Amino acid sequence: MAKVKESQESKVPRVSQGDNSRGTRLPAGKASDTSTFRGTSSKEPQTMEELLASQNYQFKGLKKGEIVEGVVTEITPKSLFIDIGGKTQGVILSKELETVKDFIKELKVGDKVKAYVGMPETDRGQILLSLRKYAQNFAWNRYADLLLSGEEVMVKGREVNKGGLIVDSPFGLQGFIPGSQISLTWRGKIDQLVNRNLKVKTIEVKPEQNRLVFSEKAISDAQKIASLGKTLQKVKEGEILEAEVTQIAPFGLFVKVKIEDQIIEGLIHISEVSWLKIDDLGKLYKVGDKFKVKLISTKEGKVQFSLKQLLPDPWEDLEKKYPLEKKIEGKVVRLASYGALIEIEPGIEGLLHVSKIPPEFQINEGDKVEVYIDSLDKKVRKISLGLVLKEKPLEYR
Repeated sequence: MAKVKESQESKVPRVSQGDNSRGTRLPAGKASDTSTFRGTSSKEPQTMEELLASQNYQFKGLKKGEIVEGVVTEITPKSLFIDIGGKTQGVILSKELETVKDFIKELKVGDKVKAYVGMPETDRGQILLSLRKYAQNFAWNRYADLLLSGEEVMVKGREVNKGGLIVDSPFGLQGFIPGSQISLTWRGKIDQLVNRNLKVKTIEVKPEQNRLVFSEKAISDAQKIASLGKTLQKVKEGEILEAEVTQIAPFGLFVKVKIEDQIIEGLIHISEVSWLKIDDLGKLYKVGDKFKVKLISTKEGKVQFSLKQLLPDPWEDLEKKYPLEKKIEGKVVRLASYGALIEIEPGIEGLLHVSKIPPEFQINEGDKVEVYIDSLDKKVRKISLGLVLKEKPLEYR
């Protein structure tokens, strides 16, 4: 009797009774009993071809990247088998398993899953599958649930960037903890959180933007946050408070204020520091500096202050100071493909459009040039300039 050939990986069912392979087992019975098979042959199938023919199997060819649905039949440390109704079971091997290990922990035999075909057939006859995309969708849904429930999750610090800490989170997604969501314990020592496990709460989930945001201080400063809420009820937005700089970051100044007997920390975003453009806050401020600030927001427990709202707006009387056609001397602070930015007074810049610069006119950063006000729009804070020419351009001579 011809033997059915089978590779261990293919999981192809054997035809002999009492077989212990993982494939589909034929019903036990006498060799002469043909009631089990739908074929008309009077003898028991002896080869895979005869078996498939007797069962009237029809298989559709698989394509790489195709989505298939199946049932989990076995989970081992190095592989996972899924019955997708093919000649052999689909398999996910160890390298792929590692990337979705958190998702695999949620699976059990009998679960239905959707997978992507990685390779329709290997040289061993295997159908290699991938669960990455399916696991990723599962992950985003899980974090959406965590956002609603407020349940904490454990993440691991990966690397520091100028805005905060990038972390590796369960189910294979990378997340982010903004500097404002890191507790006072680690403020100024954020680099020490790399490779450290942290308990966090999910505060923002936007899969379409690949944005997953956590808060570390929501866990470590939970009691302080509860107390903060009560304290903030005692002040109103718009109040003027005495503040002290505690940390300088590229995006703003962290300051602390005293409300009754409690110290409250908040942020002055760089856009709220001055009406003028600031490139480096470290050149203007240092830790320990004290000044008055205006409380502008306490939404969601995020305390934000403003310095510039206590200062006069230089644009307020600009239209009177610079009427149309007024000639002034300015300094070229930046060149761009669309023209040159001219500073006409500290913090006030206008655009000299490239169309208004004659080809033969040489202009460089740092040059002082004579310009005139072509237009000024206070609402959008935009000034258009024209170039005062000593001589007519060549094309007009």
